[in-house]
Amino acid sequence: MTANHVKRAFKYRFYPTDAQAAELSPTFGCVRRVYNLALAARTEAWTRQERVNYNQTSALLTAWKKTEELAFLNDISSVPLQQTLRHLQSAFTNFFSKRAKYPRFKSRKKSRKSAEYTTSGFRFRDGRPTLAKMADPLHIVWSRPLPKEVRPSTVTVSQDSAGRWFVSMLCDDPTVKPLSATDAAVGVDVGLNHLLTLSTGEKIANPRHERTDRARLAKAQRTLARKAKGDGANRKKARLKVAKIHARIADRRRDGLHKLTTRLVRENQTIVIEDLTVRNMVKNRSLARAISDAGWAEFRSLLEYKAQWYGREVIAVDRFFPSSKLCSVCGTLQGKMPQNVRTWTCAACGTTHDRDVNAARNLLAAGRAVSACGAGVRPQRRTPGGQSAMKQEVSRREP
Repeated sequence: MTANHVKRAFKYRFYPTDAQAAELSPTFGCVRRVYNLALAARTEAWTRQERVNYNQTSALLTAWKKTEELAFLNDISSVPLQQTLRHLQSAFTNFFSKRAKYPRFKSRKKSRKSAEYTTSGFRFRDGRPTLAKMADPLHIVWSRPLPKEVRPSTVTVSQDSAGRWFVSMLCDDPTVKPLSATDAAVGVDVGLNHLLTLSTGEKIANPRHERTDRARLAKAQRTLARKAKGDGANRKKARLKVAKIHARIADRRRDGLHKLTTRLVRENQTIVIEDLTVRNMVKNRSLARAISDAGWAEFRSLLEYKAQWYGREVIAVDRFFPSSKLCSVCGTLQGKMPQNVRTWTCAACGTTHDRDVNAARNLLAAGRAVSACGAGVRPQRRTPGGQSAMKQEVSRREP
């Protein structure tokens, strides 16, 4: 990030020519092969209590290119191969820092097909990128323009499981600037009956994208299951049909979440959410499908980076804070409250609450209190050693 500039990736669909597809497809395979070879070499060295860094794997790559077995690596641009070694180095750095698990080998069928080109691996002329070893620029569908007088620092080409081609260009975006400060603040409670419930009382419907296409998806999956195992053409066609339905569901979900998070960031200075461990919640077999379809984790991710871009604040309240059972009027903590109870009346003050609206209002109040006292509110997995203010203030935990 340069002075007051945000590094931002602009992703577009593109349609390669036959020659470009013939160049990119083996590039994806070579990138995966080099990554796996370097990982195997580093793993073997790890068993000998030795560490291998990026420079050593780069030297190994030079030696591999000289062998008869791997001579085909010389047929593609060296830039994506060097970049995959850098990605492996980052993976090991995260592993040694205990931020991630040990790197895993890339699968030919399951791993993402992608290749990253730095400035030495592409030309950018007349607003169109031309990759190394290609004569023609990529035919991009410009769904939105790049910022004026901006050149990408990296270009990443990928192909998803549905066979669609994408190009992502990383740029310094001078148009992203902090928004004007406002006093507005909102508490947000996520759910399944309603995707979001705001402390203002507004409820945003859950579009349930997966349920909309569930019949089509089930039919396509049954057709795929009947195909013989292997690399046959019929099985490939059936698999592609399933992948296209999944891609349609994911695209619609992502589009909806982008619109929601952009709206929340534009309208509010402070947004208070609950720190949910979605990866543990989806272990519930009864709710896993609905939780995954709601996209709670993606919602939080989008909200946090947009808030950082535009000078807003996102506060995550401790997941054990009893937002649903605490009366937002008098502060009385109720007893057990099953999930099927959607409205309840406070025994102390007699106020009748909508469960979700009450939770959102309690989250907002808790977030304001935490912000005022300056306590740590980030999830402990991101800021080790700090205790959430909610654990200090609330003596009982919600079952």
